[in-house]
Amino acid sequence: MKPSRIVVAGASGLIGSALTRSLTADGHEVVRLVRHAPQGPDEVRWDPERGRVDTAGLTGCDAVVNLAGAGVGDRRWSDSYKALIRTSRVGGTTALAEALASLDRPPRVFVNGSAMGYYGETGDRAVDESAPAGEGFLPEVCVEWEAAAAPAREAGVRTVFTRTGLVVARGGGAWGRLFPLFKAGLGGRMGDGSQYWSFIALHDEVAAIRHLLDREDLSGPFNLTAPHPVTNREVTRAMGRVLRRPTLFSVPAPVLRTALGEMAGDVLGSARVRPARLLDSGFRFAFPEIDGAIRAAL
Repeated sequence: MKPSRIVVAGASGLIGSALTRSLTADGHEVVRLVRHAPQGPDEVRWDPERGRVDTAGLTGCDAVVNLAGAGVGDRRWSDSYKALIRTSRVGGTTALAEALASLDRPPRVFVNGSAMGYYGETGDRAVDESAPAGEGFLPEVCVEWEAAAAPAREAGVRTVFTRTGLVVARGGGAWGRLFPLFKAGLGGRMGDGSQYWSFIALHDEVAAIRHLLDREDLSGPFNLTAPHPVTNREVTRAMGRVLRRPTLFSVPAPVLRTALGEMAGDVLGSARVRPARLLDSGFRFAFPEIDGAIRAAL
C-alpha cells in the first residue's frame, strides 16, 4: 500500500493506537478524529453522539477506519450504559458514513468496526461469516452498527466490517484484566470453563485490518478471530503454562451473574467463531494458537 492519508476514529483505544503506530511507522499520514478542538493538522473534530463531523478535514483521505465506541466490558450494563454502547456505535457510524457520502471525492475504503457478538451464543457450533445474527442485546447492536454504514456503501465506497474477537493484549480489553490476576496466581476458569473464547492477538488484529485496507477486492464482513477458538478452560491452562502460575481458582456462574448482571452472558456465553473469509483471502496469522498469542502480548 503506497503512502496514504488514513482517518482513524477511536485512535486512542487499544486497537486504534496499535493500528496508528503501525501505519505511521510505514509512512502513512494518520488523521485522528477527536471530540476536542483539534490541536494540529493530524486531528479532525467530530461529535459522534450528535452526528457531527468536520467534513472539511476528511477531504483528500484515502481510507477511513472507524473503531470508536463505548467499551462493552468497561462497566456493568445499566439501561443507560446499554444505550451508550448502542448510540456510540450506531450514531457514530451513521455520522461518519453520511459525511463520507457527502464528499466530492469519497475515500476508496471504509473499514468499520463490528464484533463477534454479532453471532450471539453459538455453544459448540462453529460459525463463520455465512451465519445469521444471533439473538440478544449485542447481536442487535452489531446488526444496527453494520447497517449504519449504508450511506458510505451506497455512495460507492468499498465497505468492510471487522467482527473482532477477544483481543489478547496487556493494554486493555478482557486480557488486560486477566493478566494481573493470573500473574498473581489468582486466575482460574469462569463458570464450568466449557464456553468457547474466540481470540485474536493484537498483532494479528492490526495486520488483518491493514490487509483489508490494502485489498481492493474485499468487502463485507470479516471475522477477526484466530483460526483455532479455545474454551475458557483451555485459556486458563494456557495462561498457567505461559505465566508459570497456578490456576486453582474458579468463579462460579452464579457469582459472575450477581457481580456482572446481564454482561455475565458475554463471559459465560460461548462463541466459536472462525475467520473463514479472512483465511480464504490469503491472510496468514502470526499467532494462530492461544499460547503464542499470550506470549506475544507479554
